Amino acid sequence: MKYSRLYLCALSLVITACSPIGPDYVRPTVDLPDTWKTTKDADGIVWAPGNPKDAIPKKDWWTIFGDKELNELEAKCLANNQTLQASIAKLDQAKAQYGIQFAAFMPTLQAGAVADNQRVSANRPLTNYKVPNATTIQNNFSPYVSASYEFDWIGQIRRSVEAAQDTVQQAQADKENTQLILTGQLAQAYFRLRQTDEEIRALKDSIGLQEKVLTLITKRHDLGASSEVDMVQQAALTESTKAQIEQLRAQRNELENLVATLAGIPAAGFHLPGGKLPDTLPVVPVTVPSALLERRPDIASAERAMAAANAQIGVAKSAYFPMLTLSPTYVGYQSNSIPSLFAVPSMIWSFGLQAAQTLFDGGRISSGVDYASAGYALSLANYKQTVLTGIQDVQDALGNVQQLKLARANEDKSVANLNRAYELSYIRYQAGLDTALALALVQQNQLTGIRVQAQIKGSQFTSTVGLIKALGGSWDAPAAPAGQSSN
Repeated sequence: MKYSRLYLCALSLVITACSPIGPDYVRPTVDLPDTWKTTKDADGIVWAPGNPKDAIPKKDWWTIFGDKELNELEAKCLANNQTLQASIAKLDQAKAQYGIQFAAFMPTLQAGAVADNQRVSANRPLTNYKVPNATTIQNNFSPYVSASYEFDWIGQIRRSVEAAQDTVQQAQADKENTQLILTGQLAQAYFRLRQTDEEIRALKDSIGLQEKVLTLITKRHDLGASSEVDMVQQAALTESTKAQIEQLRAQRNELENLVATLAGIPAAGFHLPGGKLPDTLPVVPVTVPSALLERRPDIASAERAMAAANAQIGVAKSAYFPMLTLSPTYVGYQSNSIPSLFAVPSMIWSFGLQAAQTLFDGGRISSGVDYASAGYALSLANYKQTVLTGIQDVQDALGNVQQLKLARANEDKSVANLNRAYELSYIRYQAGLDTALALALVQQNQLTGIRVQAQIKGSQFTSTVGLIKALGGSWDAPAAPAGQSSN
């Protein structure tokens, strides 16, 4: 018995030292540009140098905007958003599945006991014709410990554990990607709401000016210096501006409800007081394109899915080889009386190896290998497409940020000129040098310019959020666990 156990232990060490079947995972290379294309003006383009240093806050990227209300809402989103909680639960499931797969490395041990009292029939068929049948009562006491173990000689268990480990990392990246998407959506909804607040405030200011002009036109009408057409036209302009405010308020209500839902708060009980956009727009440092492979969680998720699919090829190929198990194996005692139960003569044991090899399955194993190989090809294509989409996202966001910066500069100049035009037109109308129609046209242009200015400013903030999201937010890919290749 002693030598048998030594033999089995040695055999276990030898067969588990074999390299696991199937291809070892190597991360595929992806051709990436060294720099980003950035639009300089309408006449041409320049290439922006990449900066490998990233100054986006590593914990909470939204703090770069310096908005206290936004920070509080994002904290509620992290704590209460149920979509995020669902992704955390999926991560926990993946970790539990890894534990299930890893447990296959270990033997299964069971303990049991049998205690029964049995009456044997006197009319049972004879097994020994020299001994007459008789009624007997027998006792049976039998405690035992049994063990079973599957030798991972071909690496099927190791590949299964690799796949489960890769799936855990994929679920972690998916959770981070969900968090990035949700916090980004919340920030963009918040800034659109603040943009709406600024538009409403601009319209209210315009109403004050329009009513001032209406009062002036009414006085001139009463003196016979202005027609009724001028008066009702100015009144119509004022009422139209009020209608625009109501439209913006409806839009604000929807944005407020969206902010509440993203923050995990019932919309019916949530209200965000009026406010304004931050005074300054943060500058987002841009990393080199290759850094996206480490910074974007969706790319990391696609890469880990590819690694898991690669491991599944080995799992599928292991079915070509016989399965070796230590079974049945048990040690125990059996006796018809308790006093003699643990005596040496009552000991029972069994040790053995079992091998099973599939001889014919109609091509099921080969089809399983083909399926796993196709799964890897699918995940490889998804990975490369995710990288390409990530490059596009950053390039689009960079273009938006840069073009909006130019648009903002032009619109600021336009609004300054429109404000000056209104002042001059108002003075000229007072002096009788301009018509009410000309003044109304200047007012309308001024109102449009102010609204466009607020819209561009709001778009600058939402586009900056989009750029941060495209760059991966504040997430960094975790280091590979010990013993796993990081290729």
